[in-house]
Amino acid sequence: MPKTTIVPSVTRIALASFIGTAIEFYDFYIYGMAAALVIGPVFFPGGNPTTQALSAFLTFAVAFLTRPLGAALFGHFGDRIGRKTTLVASLLVMGISTTLIGVLPGYDAIGAWAPALLCLLRFGQGIGLGGEWGGAALLATENAPAGKRGWYGMFPQLGPPVGFLFATGSFLLLAYFLTEQEFKDWGWRLPFLASSILVMIGLYVRLAIAETPVFTNLLKQRQRVVFPLKEIAKYHRTPLMLGALAMVVCYALFYISTVFSLSYGTTTLHIPRQQFLGMLSVAVLFMAAATPLSAWAGDRFGRRPVLLVAGSAAFLSGFALQPMLESGSPLLITAFLSLELFLMGATFAPMGALLPELFPPALRYTGAGTAYNLGGILGASFAPYIAQRLVTEGGLSWVGGYVSLAAAISLLAVYLMRETRDNPWV
Repeated sequence: MPKTTIVPSVTRIALASFIGTAIEFYDFYIYGMAAALVIGPVFFPGGNPTTQALSAFLTFAVAFLTRPLGAALFGHFGDRIGRKTTLVASLLVMGISTTLIGVLPGYDAIGAWAPALLCLLRFGQGIGLGGEWGGAALLATENAPAGKRGWYGMFPQLGPPVGFLFATGSFLLLAYFLTEQEFKDWGWRLPFLASSILVMIGLYVRLAIAETPVFTNLLKQRQRVVFPLKEIAKYHRTPLMLGALAMVVCYALFYISTVFSLSYGTTTLHIPRQQFLGMLSVAVLFMAAATPLSAWAGDRFGRRPVLLVAGSAAFLSGFALQPMLESGSPLLITAFLSLELFLMGATFAPMGALLPELFPPALRYTGAGTAYNLGGILGASFAPYIAQRLVTEGGLSWVGGYVSLAAAISLLAVYLMRETRDNPWV
């Protein structure tokens, strides 16, 4: 009697691909917020607050520099032994690293060991998140019916705005229920410790999902590659670099409008921390709204047209940064943050399908994940640090120019690409 093939439901696929990215991006975002608010004074010697802020932003960059390594490592096993097993491992690495940051003593307690161990744990966060996104995108798109890869690829793309909303909400609650001194002494650690609970939930969901049909087919046909990264470096360098450059604008939009703006708004503009976090909570809803709209449009009109339109709007938005952010008006600043995060969602959503479509099945986990995380180095790793230096040296107009430059880089990369919507899939 022939075996019945069980096709996983849309809900199960959506939840399994979404929940891991939501948790892992929650972990990543709480560090970004802590870096903007408290990491400098806790983990670096006393002195100039600007120097402490720059040091904190450098530790923020560490994880982005290691994410391509995580993509290559987990991508190798994702293309060799399967998407599901690798996704479970990446979630564990990220969760353990985040939880340990929550219990790490500060500089006053252990001296220079504090920033050194912090960088080590940021290294672990980068490795875990580097392996997460590529697998989550494949879990969604490799289960998608024909003509729906953009829509299914949206599920992991919804993880970042939800993770950010949880991260912002946790810091917002702390701002309301703790004094400033309590927050600096111990309160900031609570969101990191809460990650352990979220990871257990994520593991439960991930372990319940089956392997993707595309990888199952690879196993049957014995088409796995021994060293996927070597094959990509040899035969797929152009799509790898174009995919990475296409991601630059997404990262720049997000981290300039969240981490840098949070730091600038609370320190230079003297907007209360809880008020600015509330403004960001409103703005991230626009990112969440743009994600399904852009994903649907990517299936309807193609990935390139959507990215070219959204990238052009992002280029123009750089000119709005100085007048809107410098105004000091909470209403104008919230409008600017909402605009930037809407454009982030519009440029980010099609990537869930586009980056996997650039590579053949046997190299897809490694290729998509590596391109995604190389884009993180270029667009995000030093974005808050560079923005802090630019505003110090030349003012906010220079930061706006940085956003426009990032958009121009991604626009050129997308222009040089061929449309991927109809690329062979299996």
